[in-house]
Amino acid sequence: MFAVEVREHIMIAHSFRGELFGPAQRLHGATFVVDVAFFRRELTADAVVVDIGRAHDALKAILGPLNYRNLDEIEQFKGQQTTTEFLSKHIFDGMASAARSGALGPGGDGVEKIRVTLHESHIARAWYEGDVKA
Repeated sequence: MFAVEVREHIMIAHSFRGELFGPAQRLHGATFVVDVAFFRRELTADAVVVDIGRAHDALKAILGPLNYRNLDEIEQFKGQQTTTEFLSKHIFDGMASAARSGALGPGGDGVEKIRVTLHESHIARAWYEGDVKA
């Protein structure tokens, strides 16, 4: 399997509900490094997995509405625990849609799998990985 990965970062604020989260129940900030890996079995006719520039642009477009925002105030996240795992899936959904729609350029529709990894810190990360066609 071939893969290409792009990276970006976002700065957010949010809070959690429930004792499991201890002090993170209070409003706090996070800076996430976001990696998105694209997988395919065969390269395109241009010998690439996906157009890296378009993949990076798509990632920036998905992250833009979250960057420098309090996620607790975003209507689509009302009632959600915006954990690192939850955000990984949210970003995956946007990137999978970009792959299916052609936003990643010629051959982007051949991406079989995407993995979105959010690095919370140098010691913790979470990811969501799934099939694009699903």
